[in-house]
Formats: sequence, structure tokens, C-alpha cells
Amino acid sequence: MIAGTERTPSSPPPVEPAVLRRTLRSLITGVTVVTTFDAEGKPRGFTANSFTSVSLEPPLVLVCIAHRAGSFPAFRAARHFAINILSESQAEISQRFASPLPDKFAGIEYRDETDKAPLIAGSLAWLDCHRHDAVEAGDHLILIGEVTRLGHQDARPLGYCGGDYLRFDSLRPASPAGARAPAASSFTPDARHGGRNP
Repeated sequence: MIAGTERTPSSPPPVEPAVLRRTLRSLITGVTVVTTFDAEGKPRGFTANSFTSVSLEPPLVLVCIAHRAGSFPAFRAARHFAINILSESQAEISQRFASPLPDKFAGIEYRDETDKAPLIAGSLAWLDCHRHDAVEAGDHLILIGEVTRLGHQDARPLGYCGGDYLRFDSLRPASPAGARAPAASSFTPDARHGGRNP
């Protein structure tokens, strides 16, 4: 081989954001509304399915917010926030908080027990969090919260997958082949999602 003509592996093509979004929508998630109060005491919130647990000891969870989100400045500065895990009946609330409406809390019932973050009425579960850390990652900010208070009720969760909300008609566990567990849960597409996040 002539010197200087060695072949080098070609770089993979860049991942298109639209393709990545479609791929990530293959994952079934729950739906949350993340809330806080801004510096003027106004309630702020956004819909997110980019939520997960991080640690049990200490109790840590994380959620991601886009830099372009209207409430981003409030959450970047917030020392406290709450995760409201939505129930099956709250698809409209999810859509509202995923929209560009200037006052997303108009007509929304919530309680404020600690003056730190609004807790949306009817949520399947809620977690009150003190900000543990914040990490810049691409076009999002990762908020890591230490859970200080929490609660839940018996209700069915709101699901999301492939751009649609899901209704869980059964909460039985899915069964591996040959297992004696009940049959897999059934999923019924619900209202079309109109927001940006999920």
C-alpha cells in the first residue's frame, strides 16, 4: 500500500433530532407536571416525562427542563420544586402545562402546604423536593432533587408513548413466557398529545 493512503474508519453520520425524538417515543413512560414558585411568588410549571429516580439513600430524583421552556428561568433559580405524577384523568392538565399558555395555573386546583411548590389536586402521587444539584446537559438542565415529603393515592397512572397518552386498562404485571403471573397489561391509546414535552 502506498504511504499516506491508509483507510481510516469513517465517522458515523450525525443523529438527527427528529429521528432521536421518534426513537425515544418508543419508551412507555408516566407523565408528570413539575412545579415551583418564581421569585415573585407566582406558580410555574411544565409537563415532563423525563423523570426518574436516582437514589434511595439519600432519596434523590431527577427531571429535565429544556432551555427554551418558558418557565426555565424560574426553575434554574428555584431551590425547591415538586413532582406531580399525573393520574389517568389528568391528560388535559398535562396538555395545559405542555402548552405555551401564559397562565397555566388558571382554573387548576392546587395546594401549597410549605410555600415552596404547588401540589396539583388529584395527582396520583407527589414528591416535594429540595434542589440537590443542577447539571447542564446539551439543550436541557437536569434538576436533581432530594425528596423531603411525598404522598400518593390509589388511582391509575397516566401513560405516554409514541406521541399518545395511554390508559392502563389493567395494572396486572406483564408475564414472561412460561411464567404463571397474570397476562400482560393492556394499553389503550388516549387523547393525542399536543405539547412539546413529552
